Amino acid sequence: MSGPSVGDRLDHVFRDEWGQVVATLIGLTGDWELAEECAQEAFATALRRWPEDGIPDRPGAWLTTTARNKAMDVLRREAVGAAKLREVAAMTDPDDELAAADGGTLRAPTDDSAVRDDRLRLMFTCCHPALAMEARVALTLRTLAGLSTAEIARAFLVGEEAMSKRLTRAKRKIQHAGIPYRVPPDHLLPERTPAVLAVLYLLFNEGYSASAGADLVRRSLADEAIRLTRLLTDLMPDEPEAAGLLALMLLHTARRDTRTTPDGELVPLDEQDRTRWHLDEIAAAESLLTATLRRGRPGPYQVQAAIAACHATARTAADTDWPQIAALYAQLDQTPVVALNRAVAIGLADGPAIGLRLLDDLAAGPLAGYHLLPATRADFLRRLGRTTEAADAYRAAIDLAGTDAERRYLRRRLAEVT
Repeated sequence: MSGPSVGDRLDHVFRDEWGQVVATLIGLTGDWELAEECAQEAFATALRRWPEDGIPDRPGAWLTTTARNKAMDVLRREAVGAAKLREVAAMTDPDDELAAADGGTLRAPTDDSAVRDDRLRLMFTCCHPALAMEARVALTLRTLAGLSTAEIARAFLVGEEAMSKRLTRAKRKIQHAGIPYRVPPDHLLPERTPAVLAVLYLLFNEGYSASAGADLVRRSLADEAIRLTRLLTDLMPDEPEAAGLLALMLLHTARRDTRTTPDGELVPLDEQDRTRWHLDEIAAAESLLTATLRRGRPGPYQVQAAIAACHATARTAADTDWPQIAALYAQLDQTPVVALNRAVAIGLADGPAIGLRLLDDLAAGPLAGYHLLPATRADFLRRLGRTTEAADAYRAAIDLAGTDAERRYLRRRLAEVT
């Protein structure tokens, strides 16, 4: 077989179709766990059969049909949900073929919603206000974006087991409360927008700085988050936080060519070749941010974009306006990660000894297992010439780092102080 391998193609199909397959099954069965299990089994079946049978012309439709059949088998075995079984069985109508031919996969029923993109529609559907904000975001990332429970747990700085329990509780609440899985009418979109923005933000973060694996960047995730956020800004031109989030993403990705070496090692911001940054994209993002801030409704994404703009517009690392960055971080809710970033800014503005004291205050909190805490501590200790302590901190950071790219960078730093 020529071209991409089955595994590569299946990875691509997973990214494109996972959310749609799961959403279709949820819509039909009302059972989130069953939908995920059957979708996983369908992908596992594809991995076994496609190398021998070949990749189907419409892999999304194939996966959806396979997952649906597995759901029917489960419902039959359990001898419950006769009505649901009839609904699922109805998908075997010849209309399936039309749906598959029309889009390569089975789509949600048409409606008059202003949200026309399938994946964005599903995000608005999944971010139901009956759930707590964190549960909405986590469930959407798991169900539609295909992020693993471990990846979501790292984003929220909690253990994998704790996140797994949260996801299970959220699914049960939806099921027991009979919360319908349908695209909300347009007038209800604004109440779900903050959760959708949070999903897009975390999706971008995982793509821009992966939490685990060989590579620092998962480009397809970051690109998809930007695409969806751009659609959201078109859909809601008066929502300043959507524009702020888009500006933030664009300012970060403008540095994409300089964030790793050719062999994949992380390059920190102060060592990046700024002549290779995409200045046209930075200018466009700045213009977007300026226009958004003029509305006088600042929010956390606009503030973070302003911080990113401080970095992106500094001609050299030494020109970075660290006092301004520290002041901007002070405007944000002091989550553990924000507090860490603010400590970095203060340490680089007022001296590493001051930054180090701020880090000590964070050591016993939720950041205890977060690799950037010892990595930052190591950097301040190195600047202070306390090399033995710096080496210990680098070793701790290496043990906690999730990607090979970060570990390789930290090992280089460790070698410099030992």
